Amino acid sequence: MKLASIPGGLVVAVIAAVSFGTSGALAKPMLEAGWSPTAAVTARALTAGIVLLPLALYSLRGRWAALWLGRWRVLGMGIIGVACTQLAYFAALQTIPVSTALLIEFLAPLILVGFVWATTRRMPRRTVLLGSALAVSGLVLVIGPGAIQAVDPVGVLFAFGAAIACAVFFVVAARPAHGLPPIALAAFGLLVGGGALGLLGLTGLLSFTASFADLSLLGMLTPWWVPLVALAVISTAIAYAAGITAAGVLGSRLASFVGLLEVIFASLFAWLLLGEMLTPLQLLGGLLILGGIAAVGEERVELAAESLLPDEPLVHEQLYHEVDQPESSGDGRGIHSVNR
Repeated sequence: MKLASIPGGLVVAVIAAVSFGTSGALAKPMLEAGWSPTAAVTARALTAGIVLLPLALYSLRGRWAALWLGRWRVLGMGIIGVACTQLAYFAALQTIPVSTALLIEFLAPLILVGFVWATTRRMPRRTVLLGSALAVSGLVLVIGPGAIQAVDPVGVLFAFGAAIACAVFFVVAARPAHGLPPIALAAFGLLVGGGALGLLGLTGLLSFTASFADLSLLGMLTPWWVPLVALAVISTAIAYAAGITAAGVLGSRLASFVGLLEVIFASLFAWLLLGEMLTPLQLLGGLLILGGIAAVGEERVELAAESLLPDEPLVHEQLYHEVDQPESSGDGRGIHSVNR
């Protein structure tokens, strides 16, 4: 990876966060119309996978060996990055508030920092620790201070499961591609994850209901498939493809911190599309999240500048662990969180 690719990766990561952030505003009308969360997520993932499939096949150009070599990444993305995140998140919602579940799920960047710290026994740089503190403080303000409260421990465990699965999403996305394009990983991962959720729903283990009546979107009555297509294309297909691409360039840790922008954009879209006003505390929280991303990103740029010659890859040890290593090949997530 070249140093110049970092700004490009940040742009793609922001695109992913914006796309993921639209999910709440688009999914809410479906849930209010009678769609169960499992049905909505299954339809979303399968539709997005089908939308991406022609592009995925074109990117492969018959190189099926690359898909076979990347089969574990595809399974990891689909089963853990898509299905397990959703299952754990919605299981948490059965006993704890949405705001609390969201706050815990979006602790995924801290899980990555802690994992690297524990496995390498190297304390992260002060900029990473400062960025983590700023990001978490901002996250609390954006989601709402009421998210921190005494809650059911089982629900908390499920929410942490969702956070771990979300962290795995970034790790899988940042693994070496071995010729598997990001869009192919996104397409087949969504199809695997959507298929797994659909099978669980059809067995009756999860509530699986859908409504095909017209519903309200942006103050207008629209066919049921309009928000579904928008959710699948914008909030899922584009979001996953961009998120995987960004993680391959930035590495899992920085990409996960930029992913926190999703909560900011989700609040903005809820304000613009659903009329849910932003508070001064949420605006302050957004600034703190941006400060946290900047602190972590500054460390990333410093490491790259210190360790790179024009065309040399980043040194494994300097990024502490392979979990945070970007791809050298370059070719390659509730209302707010019917997401990864």
